[in-house]
Amino acid sequence: MKLIDVIKPEYIKIPLRGKTREEVVKELIEILSDKDIFDDPEAVFSAVMDREKIMTTGVGRGVAIPHCKKEECAKFAIALGIHPDGADFHSIDNSPARIIFLLVGPETNPGMHIRLLSRISRIISKDTLRDSLLSSVQPEEAYNLLKAEEEKYFEIPS
Repeated sequence: MKLIDVIKPEYIKIPLRGKTREEVVKELIEILSDKDIFDDPEAVFSAVMDREKIMTTGVGRGVAIPHCKKEECAKFAIALGIHPDGADFHSIDNSPARIIFLLVGPETNPGMHIRLLSRISRIISKDTLRDSLLSSVQPEEAYNLLKAEEEKYFEIPS
């Protein structure tokens, strides 16, 4: 499985408009809510925010990766949002998150959940990719950047 198997151009929003972490998470959940990934957006929101209470998903360098495993999630999906000003995710470096990946998936495959998180972290660690994503104007542009970057890595075994 690759990231581009679980993120589609229609799962990308440029720009995000929410001012707070909660608003941004809801905005990303809304993108996925009519895609047959989960039935209860509020339950997914609660699970993501419960995860945030344990430890911030603001990984620094303007990136946050909120995520959850929930039985209501029929499959893995990633929504991506680019925020012009950033939202406060209480990041480890205290910088606002401008690139936000939301990962949701079923509870039945925690290994895949961790591998997808790891793949996002590895790909987004490159300054040039982050800069290019922040310059993206259209979802297809951001998707193609991720696709090109991911072609440099092996597929994640299912």
